[in-house]
Amino acid sequence: MSTATNVLILGAGQAGLALSWSLSRRGIDHILLERGRVGERWHSERWPGLHLLTPNWMNRLPGPWSEDAPEDFMSAAAFAARLESYRAALSAPVVTGCEVQSVTRENGRFRIVAGGRQWFSRAVVIATGACDLPAVPVWAEGLPQEITQVVPTRYQGAEALPEGGALVVGASATGVQLAAEIQASGRPVTLAVGRHVRAPRRYRGCEVFELLSQSGFLGASRPEDADPAHLMALPSLQLTGSGGGGALGLDHLRAMGVRLVGRALRAEGAVLQLDPELGAEIDAGERRRRKLLTQLETHLVATGSLLPADPEAWRAPDLPRSGPQSLDLSAQGIRTVVWATGFRRSYPWLHLPVLNAAGELDTNRGITAVPGLYALGLPFLRHRASAFIHGVGRDAEDLAPIIAAGLRRGNQLAA
Repeated sequence: MSTATNVLILGAGQAGLALSWSLSRRGIDHILLERGRVGERWHSERWPGLHLLTPNWMNRLPGPWSEDAPEDFMSAAAFAARLESYRAALSAPVVTGCEVQSVTRENGRFRIVAGGRQWFSRAVVIATGACDLPAVPVWAEGLPQEITQVVPTRYQGAEALPEGGALVVGASATGVQLAAEIQASGRPVTLAVGRHVRAPRRYRGCEVFELLSQSGFLGASRPEDADPAHLMALPSLQLTGSGGGGALGLDHLRAMGVRLVGRALRAEGAVLQLDPELGAEIDAGERRRRKLLTQLETHLVATGSLLPADPEAWRAPDLPRSGPQSLDLSAQGIRTVVWATGFRRSYPWLHLPVLNAAGELDTNRGITAVPGLYALGLPFLRHRASAFIHGVGRDAEDLAPIIAAGLRRGNQLAA
């Protein structure tokens, strides 16, 4: 069985649904293919206690989206339900349970094999998201079998972990949230600190994302000469939406009893080799914080703000400068390693020349070198806010007229 349409959108999460709204407004017929349910990753790959670290006003998508508590922090489960309601309000043409097997281009059309069917379209948008596969180092395979290894997409709460200590590897937003949750369960946590940004939840009395938005920080365009790998690897802010929202820096975790060590480099059996220069990562995180605060302060000065000063936000915490060179998991009673080391993307079904040497989509602000093939929902795709939900909606509204123009050009060439 075959189906034809103008645009096929691969993925029905926030990116695909936002684009569906934008295409519908232009009268462009399209279909969304989703491997599971609408917003499947929000249903099955987020841990039960997760709350979005952005306030609800930052999680709006274009079109019929209302928000009763804009300053609150929605749970991941509530956001999954909200996406389901959004799809219904849009009457978005989503085909669920339809996993993509291949995407090719033949005779001027895209041919997609998915869900046991053939689909043909004039344009394809890859909206499968940035959180595809956990980026676990290859050497993790050498850890002893008695050490339980968990990735964030499979973490189901601290109570599901073995008794004993836990090592969390990675100190961006996911790592610090998991370290705090596991430590609070009574299991002693060691945190291997990598790249991070210590960020305030509030600055000079205001929600930090409100100031980041007003200052133009989030709206900054993708640099023309930027290294794509660098942009994809930018660390997320050490914040949490749990408990009404808060900052979750290394100082806070240490006060909870979390042990801080340097980056995990490799393993020899149950012994991990660590970077003992813990201070280097802490200093780098502080430099990123001061850069962020400088942006906010410059904006507030330029606008004549009368908000109260916040000198405490500029003070660096007292944290250890060095750590051990190795960590014997068995001797330390560590039964679990949690890999909060970010994500990588994989496109084994994409048979078109649009991937770079690292296997990532090579795009110019979402436009690939193959006419009619686009991407949506990747960090810093068009601007810094592309990594956030409301930024995905903005990207969708920017990309829709580009897709429409491409379809018109195709009509003119065929005429």
